[in-house]
Amino acid sequence: MRIRWLLPPLIVLLGFFGYPLALIVWQSLSTDAGFGLSAWAEVLGSAEFRTAAWRTIVIALGATAGCVLLGTFLALVIAFVPFPGARALSKVVDTVLAFPSFLIALAFTFLYGSAGLLGTGGFLYSQWGVLLAEITFYTPFVMRPALAAFSQVPAAQLEVAASLGAKPGRVLWQVILPEARPSLVSGACLTMLLAMNEFGIVLFIGAKDVQTLPMLIYTKGIVTFEFPQACVIAVVNVVFSIALYQWGGRRAAVEAA
Repeated sequence: MRIRWLLPPLIVLLGFFGYPLALIVWQSLSTDAGFGLSAWAEVLGSAEFRTAAWRTIVIALGATAGCVLLGTFLALVIAFVPFPGARALSKVVDTVLAFPSFLIALAFTFLYGSAGLLGTGGFLYSQWGVLLAEITFYTPFVMRPALAAFSQVPAAQLEVAASLGAKPGRVLWQVILPEARPSLVSGACLTMLLAMNEFGIVLFIGAKDVQTLPMLIYTKGIVTFEFPQACVIAVVNVVFSIALYQWGGRRAAVEAA
């Protein structure tokens, strides 16, 4: 009886995710002579792939760190510092969640591009420009769960800590942040996963020297028509994403326990 209920979602999962992934793996093993690991050896042994993989990891870690710092700060200000317009600020930041990532890239181009208002084109088209754009776009993914966690901190707990002589910094480190740690870990893992697979920001900014794994997949598959090599990189990227997802899920479960 249970198998009957599990069968429809299993068919959908295999049809929409399993079958395309199986085709990508199949193509990564395709050679002119049939099947083999020549594409894998070529890709994994190339300096281009190693550079793209390293840059992808560095940008993902940097974007995650920046989003955690900025998102936590904004959530703390909105939750615990009463000022006019706090709710409006929260709504403005939330609207970024509804934007496609390439709009952030276009906005940065109008501001920091060679013909933009500030005219800092060299900065925009570097790794730092991509990093700043990703922090801007993904900060709400950390701020929103942090804000929800801060709203659950009992006011009486804060009052007791203050009445015992705890300074604001000590209250922050020993009362507020421990309560929000599971939400911060979840938001950080989600941000890292999204940043690792980010494509639109790098493409629309036009940072030619910033070659990440998604951009390398695009180059191999669409520009140079090296489809088996593109599939190899895609499989590696999927493995990285699944490993990060599993690790993040375990960390969030440990923090919540």
